[in-house]
Formats: sequence, structure tokens, C-alpha cells
Amino acid sequence: MFDRELVLEILRQIEEAATTILNRFEPVATVADFTNSPAGVEKMDSICMLLIVVGEALKNLDRKTDGTLLENYPDIDWKKAKGMRDILTHHYSEVNAEAVFNTCNDKIGPLALTIRKIISDLSRDTL
Repeated sequence: MFDRELVLEILRQIEEAATTILNRFEPVATVADFTNSPAGVEKMDSICMLLIVVGEALKNLDRKTDGTLLENYPDIDWKKAKGMRDILTHHYSEVNAEAVFNTCNDKIGPLALTIRKIISDLSRDTL
């Protein structure tokens, strides 16, 4: 069994990072909003840093739960979520603005909802 309080803390960190990503992404309407100005590039950079935080926390979460927690929530492709961190960290100069845009637009909202569900389930001790 895993340390429930530690796992909840990691989940809250992920939730906070995901919420911040969504807030920062809110005014972004197109990929060009990331690429056509220094402010857009800075916004993308800040979001990428938070995506790294999410991926690293998910890897840590998997280690702390021996890979048993996330598998209970198959709506999210956890492998890709963790893999995004590796791409951003090790190949940052090759980061594709469209991939970041699509991740923020399509994946972070569902991830945040699922993380909230896991927090709720663990808080109610249903796992």
C-alpha cells in the first residue's frame, strides 16, 4: 500500500499545475498566438515548464504507488502524459508549438478533471 497523504500532495501539485496551464492558455486562440510575438513565446515557455512539472509529478506518483493508481483511470493516456515531460525536457529546441497548443486545448482539461476525481476517491478512501 502507498502513503495516501503523500500521494494526495502529489495529486494536488498536478491539479494546481494543470489549473495554471488552463488559466495561462485561456487567451490563446491559435498556434500563432504562441509564435507570432515575444509575449506568445514567453507564454508557451511558461506553459511548457508546467507541462514538465505535470509529467514529472505523474512519474513520481507512479513510483510512489508502484504503478497501481493511475491504471484505475484509463480515460487518460498516462504514458503520453508522462512522455510529454521527456520530450520537453530532452528535446526542448524541437518543441512544436502546435503540439503544445493541442495538448493544452484537448488534454489538460480532461487531465485536471481526472486528477480531481482521483483526489476525491482517495479522500473518500474508495480506492
